[in-house]
Amino acid sequence: MIDKVELALDSIRPYLEADGGNVKIVEITEDMVVRLELTGTCSSCPMSTMTLKAGVEEAIKRAIPEITKVEAVNVVIA
Repeated sequence: MIDKVELALDSIRPYLEADGGNVKIVEITEDMVVRLELTGTCSSCPMSTMTLKAGVEEAIKRAIPEITKVEAVNVVIA
């Protein structure tokens, strides 16, 4: 499953890297929640929540429909 998620993330990584950021898989829970760590500029960007939901989660769920949710472990919602 981690390989499938990595493959999905590889489809959006060029966009994240273009802005100086990236994502790293922390875990995939038993209830099919992917927990990620945003790295680089993504970890402190005010748009990171939108990037996570509209970009990262969308790409993962499109590739792996059994994933129920994508969470970032280091995003603070203000």
